[in-house]
Amino acid sequence: MDSLNSDPFPDASPSSDDANPFLEPFKILCSGRNPKDGICVQMAECTPDPRTIKTHLPFSLLPSLMLDTSKVVYVARNPKDMLVSYHHHCRLIKMHGYVGSLEDFIQYFVDDDLLYGTYAEHLKEAWERRNHPNFHIMFYEDMKADIIGELKRLDAFLGTKLTLQQLDNVARHTSFKEMKKREEITLGMGTGDKIFNQEVTKKDGGFFRKGETGDWRNKLSPELAAKVDAWVEKNMKNISADFKYSI
Repeated sequence: MDSLNSDPFPDASPSSDDANPFLEPFKILCSGRNPKDGICVQMAECTPDPRTIKTHLPFSLLPSLMLDTSKVVYVARNPKDMLVSYHHHCRLIKMHGYVGSLEDFIQYFVDDDLLYGTYAEHLKEAWERRNHPNFHIMFYEDMKADIIGELKRLDAFLGTKLTLQQLDNVARHTSFKEMKKREEITLGMGTGDKIFNQEVTKKDGGFFRKGETGDWRNKLSPELAAKVDAWVEKNMKNISADFKYSI
């Protein structure tokens, strides 16, 4: 086990603007603006309506009136599979550059010492808003079990009135198999080596790794699983979400 006193994120220092993979799209979308004023924020601002904006930030770091002016779709995943996926993500993305063990990563998690803060607070802030008319929560496991049913619920929330054929097309286009096929086109754009650790990609998979529910059983030892269970029991007792750990 790697020592927690060593730096598990040796390459995680802020990158220069020239190394930012969003710089070229920023120049096109936000012509004449200064990237030092915030690339992603300005790209969101310059995107014409109707906009779809994705973020990993909790509600406490987003505009306070967001639910009064926008429709929000929140996607949650069971903590064990989320941890396995997040660990892979932090090893894969060079900007994160995590080189520590899974054991250390889970310790950082239970200590609430990972990027974006505590998962429990992130979920709590969303769960408190679950009855707002402009808020729709979806669970990864439910989408894996019944994608058409979940897409129908999403369609009703958004008011998009898609036909069954259109829903089938969405289900197919957003399936793991199809997204995996498009990975190089969608995420590469000739910059894959700059963004992704190719050694991790070859050994453990790329941005689209497995797309399964329950893979935590192949990654977490009984001791690690018990540590996560204890964290869930302590930190999520006031969140009545029924997480599914397999389907």
